[in-house]
Formats: sequence, structure tokens, C-alpha cells
Amino acid sequence: MKLPPLAAIRVFEAAARHGSFTKAAEELGMTQAAVSYQIKVLEERVATPLFLRMPRQVVLTEVGARLAPATTEAFEILQAAFAATRESADGVLTISTIPTFAATWLVPRLGHFQMEHPSLAVRLQSTRDMVDFAQQEADVGIRTSKTPWPGLVCHKLFNSHFSPMLSPALAASVGGIKTPEDLLQLPVLDTGDPWWTIWFKLVGIENPQLIGDRRNRLGDQHLEGRAVLAGQGVGILTPFFFKPELEQGQLIQPFDVVGTDVHAYWLVYPESRRNVPKIRAFRDWLLGLIGEVNI
Repeated sequence: MKLPPLAAIRVFEAAARHGSFTKAAEELGMTQAAVSYQIKVLEERVATPLFLRMPRQVVLTEVGARLAPATTEAFEILQAAFAATRESADGVLTISTIPTFAATWLVPRLGHFQMEHPSLAVRLQSTRDMVDFAQQEADVGIRTSKTPWPGLVCHKLFNSHFSPMLSPALAASVGGIKTPEDLLQLPVLDTGDPWWTIWFKLVGIENPQLIGDRRNRLGDQHLEGRAVLAGQGVGILTPFFFKPELEQGQLIQPFDVVGTDVHAYWLVYPESRRNVPKIRAFRDWLLGLIGEVNI
């Protein structure tokens, strides 16, 4: 096979993915000069420039842009092949997921998955950062996005819904919540959350005057949910994540009106790893379980 040197192809793939010789050098543990040399070697082999050298950046040429996706896919296939050789009956499934999904929904159910697959251990990475499958040890990711990610297999789990919730004690403090206006008598945990404006508009209230400090931020929804359970204020939360608390009466969702965000929750993984047994097992289990839930 008359291929260019593999080292040069690897450097090209990293530089094309980052759009930077400097970042490629950092990733590969090389000097920028070494990266430039390998790119030059490859360009000589293909007899055409692959990058346009700008003063502060590099941009793929038309030929480079055609070549980049194929090289990335090739390395992903190689990575999957070598990963498969390391897998055994006692493999490890690494799941990278956003904290709220992990804390409120996934963790309480993972035991059932492991009972169905006793030879498979689970490692959970709870983070907001989008997983880079080319660089990180993760098998699947669970993230939110408006649209699927190019280059990944994306299974839509459910849309992002939201509605006000509060503790029974907090509701009782104002004689109960009978109308949406009653919520405006109570402190709101995150008055800067844009979901509030959307929800109040759905019930016919423009520019609601929320009680609370706009500087307050609890970050992840599961943390806001804990504060709501403690009676610290009203939160606007996704009912899907708090079904047990709602069913047990620990939380109240006073109105059936539910807003829908443009984002959805997705299960994602590289196309090249679609048929890896542990990924297939988790995918089938998760999609089957999500499908049984009345969202």
C-alpha cells in the first residue's frame, strides 16, 4: 500500500481537527516546527497544499477539507479496533453525562442495568463538557443540544420540558397556589433563568416581577431541585427528572402548563463504535427504558 507516512497523516488529522498547528503540537507532544515539517512531507506526497498559511491561523484548502473527514474516520476505526481487543466479558463501560441526568435519573437506575449485565462494570463521568471521543476515555455521552452532532450516532431521548415546582410547605405559606400570579408572592431561586419568561408567557403573563436576587445561580438543575425540596424558593424544573418527588408529594407542580426548550437530550457515540457489544447493550437498555416512561 503506497500510503504517505502514518506519522504525517496523524499530524494532519490533528491539525485539521483543531484548525491549528500549535494545538496539534500540544496534543501530540511535538514542537510546532515538527508539525509543520510533517504537514510539508504529506503535501509533497500528495503534490498539493493541504493548508493555507495565514498570519495567525491555518485553513484547510479544498483538497485538505476533502481529506480531513476520511482521516479522522480512519483513526476512529483504528481506535475502535484496538479498544475492542481490550474488551472482555469483564469490560468497563464509561458514560460521560451531564450532572442533572446522572444525579436525578441515571444513577438510581444503573443498578438494574448492571444486574442485566453482571460482567460489565460502569464508570460514570459527570460533567457539562462535551466529550471528545478522539481524546477521552468515554464510550458514550449524554448531552443536550438543539440538533444532532455531525460525525456521531445520535439517539434523541426526550425534549427539554419545564414547569414551576415548589415544596408543599412553601405553597401553604401563601394559602396555596391557585393561579400563576400566586407564584409571584414567593421567592424564586433563579430569577435570571429564561425559562421563567417563556413559562409565564404561556399562561398570559408578560414581564413577570419575580422575587429574588438575579445574581443567584445554583448551576445544575438537580442542585436547584434540592433547594426547592428544602423550601428555599420556587424553581422551574424538568418534570421528567423529579417524578418520584412529585408522586410522593415532596414537590408540587401546581399547573399542567409545561414549556418546551429548543434543546433535547441525546445519547451519542462514534459511528465507528456502533456495534461494540457494551455500547449496544447500554443503548438498547437506555432507549427501551426511556420509551417506557410517559414523558
